[in-house]
Amino acid sequence: METNQGELRTRLRSGDPDAFGEIFDSYARAVYNHALRLTGEWTTAEDIVSLTFLEAWRLRDRLDAEGGSVRPWLLGLATNVARNTRRAARRHTAAVARLPRPEPERDFAEDVAGRMDDAAQLAVVRAALAKLRRTEREVITLCVWSGLEYAAAAEALGIPVGTVRSRLSRARKKLARAVGDATAARELPYPSGQVKGGQQPTFETIQEVPR
Repeated sequence: METNQGELRTRLRSGDPDAFGEIFDSYARAVYNHALRLTGEWTTAEDIVSLTFLEAWRLRDRLDAEGGSVRPWLLGLATNVARNTRRAARRHTAAVARLPRPEPERDFAEDVAGRMDDAAQLAVVRAALAKLRRTEREVITLCVWSGLEYAAAAEALGIPVGTVRSRLSRARKKLARAVGDATAARELPYPSGQVKGGQQPTFETIQEVPR
């Protein structure tokens, strides 16, 4: 985004609708991708995008006046929204479980399978991610797939940089064990890793770069 970041932050803090339009156009896709990786559900990710930008508007006066890109701030908001969404989903699931079982309905999974490339590989990644703690999944999605530096991820999560490093290290080791590939730990990147050919990050296509 070419807009001066200090000026943009000032406009956001003042509630300038055009400024919010700019950050939505620039970062809605990044927020959606982050939400999808956290939840694994398209519709939930879409809801999180909407809620994230509503939160950004509501909490605009908490945005630091000084700083660079607002992307870490938005991804931090999205992470919190996803946490709240998961808690609400668990409460809903518990409530539904207490109701009489409904009649079986058609499984629509096959109808939407074509919306994601390489669904089989995605399933492997999601299964491995499911074995991680929530805090570990968050640093993986921020640092690996969203490409945030350690400091930016720490800003997004509101934790020390050292905590980001240790969680990411543990998560990489657990993922390597989960996929049963002894070389996977070396293939997962550190922050700012780039993917050859602009492909979706996977265990095979992500390459490690210096910190």
